[in-house]
Amino acid sequence: MKLPTSCSLPPWCRLLAGVFLYLVWPALLHAAPQDLPGQWFEAPSGWTYQLQNDLGRSGLAPVSRLAPTGGNFWHQANFTVKQDGRYVLDMKNSSLIGRFQHWIFDAQGRLIKTLSGGIQSAEQNPFFLRHGRELDLAAGSYRIVTQLDSPMFLAQAEPYLDALDDYRQGIKPGNAVVLIGLGIFVGLGFYYAALAAARRRMAERMYALFILGNLLWNGTCLLVFSDLLGWRGFYLGGFAILVSNCAYILFVMALLEIRIDNHGRLYRAGQGVLALMMLAIVTAIAKPNWSLELDRYGVGLFITYGLVAGGVCARSGNRSARRYLVAIVTFFILGAAAISLAKLDSYTITIEHVGLVAVAVEVILLALVLSYQFAQLHREREAAMESARKHFAQAHTDALTGLPNRFHLDLSLEKLPDGGSLTIIDLDGLKHYNDTFGHARGDALLCGFAAELQRRLGQKALLHRMGGDEFAITCECGDLAWMEKMLDEALETLRRQDFGCVGASFGSAHLSEVPERQALKHLADKRMYQRKHAAK
Repeated sequence: MKLPTSCSLPPWCRLLAGVFLYLVWPALLHAAPQDLPGQWFEAPSGWTYQLQNDLGRSGLAPVSRLAPTGGNFWHQANFTVKQDGRYVLDMKNSSLIGRFQHWIFDAQGRLIKTLSGGIQSAEQNPFFLRHGRELDLAAGSYRIVTQLDSPMFLAQAEPYLDALDDYRQGIKPGNAVVLIGLGIFVGLGFYYAALAAARRRMAERMYALFILGNLLWNGTCLLVFSDLLGWRGFYLGGFAILVSNCAYILFVMALLEIRIDNHGRLYRAGQGVLALMMLAIVTAIAKPNWSLELDRYGVGLFITYGLVAGGVCARSGNRSARRYLVAIVTFFILGAAAISLAKLDSYTITIEHVGLVAVAVEVILLALVLSYQFAQLHREREAAMESARKHFAQAHTDALTGLPNRFHLDLSLEKLPDGGSLTIIDLDGLKHYNDTFGHARGDALLCGFAAELQRRLGQKALLHRMGGDEFAITCECGDLAWMEKMLDEALETLRRQDFGCVGASFGSAHLSEVPERQALKHLADKRMYQRKHAAK
């Protein structure tokens, strides 16, 4: 089959279609199994099978389909085997079967084989995650009587017969879907549970609970728990979906930030849907056989609510809602099929597999939406931190010279080690250049002095502008002779740059000379003025 090159489907749809064909196509290449069409009957409570090979004469009432709320149903069919061989008898459309039993009669009405199993049965399955049972049949005509006794039914299970080798090959895609889907649930479930514990956000908590509910349901109805853990519980899966339906509504409201103050109608609608789902849980406790039917209505409700909420929030400019719409539309299509289908034209892919794929796709797409939110939050956090850094720098930087200012000097003094020193400088000549040549020339003097002195100090000391013509140097090593030399060199360079009248008075003090750091500025400033007066 060749796909047209101008395919109008979006890339993610083409990817999903490719994965589905990769998994299902090998099963379609083998010979089709043999359907066993016949008549269904419902047995009343207390009815006992007496190995009749004709249920039409047993007095049972014929029915057209299995009841979703479960019961004791019987099926009778005739079939022909064209050649001797090893065959497998299994049920198509659905794997959610509590107990089943097959009786096979030959053309003479003799019972030749009895087979049994089911999720609630203690019998081990010979095929992983399957109800298939092996039997040897010679060419000829046969009649099969099948009993399905289950608390609930998801779809119209029907028996079929397949050659052993073809059956082994045919069940591989379905089993791969189960393992991949549950692997996605386990991986993302643990991740978002840990994230919810760390972030304490409602969205991650409810998302992890939604995944857990679907893990329990699919693990139950697809035989994972019964095959791997020997756990035969049947109702927990249905109750888990009821709880996960509630979790999904809360997740959507948290994800799209639906509150009474911004989306009043959506918020009240969500509360109403939650109330209905809580009522469904109470009803399921009273009537467990109805839990699966209540699950269907619950899934339909939360899909509809998610679709409406996504559309409304997307129209209001919520960027997360636009991405969420992709996930919910996809889930609406697949989920609607999973809850409405009663039969499939596939023998080894059941409706439970369709439901698993629908939820797995939804889980992946929702993970992408949450990842987008995390990325958006990270970008906003980085922008806020960058803005804070800029504001901090502006508050602690002198606008003219680019040096750390008086506020930053206090921080530098706090970090100054015990052997450090502070030098306060009063630049002489600034008033002369301001009055004679204008403030632009005075600013040039300040900037030139700052650049020349800081270049010489390097990483060994830090120059600050305290304001006006006052500067300060903090030096961790406290080498005053070296600083005085650097100051003289900077002033000499400025004099050669047409600032012949420039000079400086300074005073220095070591941290070890004072009882506290704030007294260091007072001591250095006092010595600077003493030197300035002495020079005059």
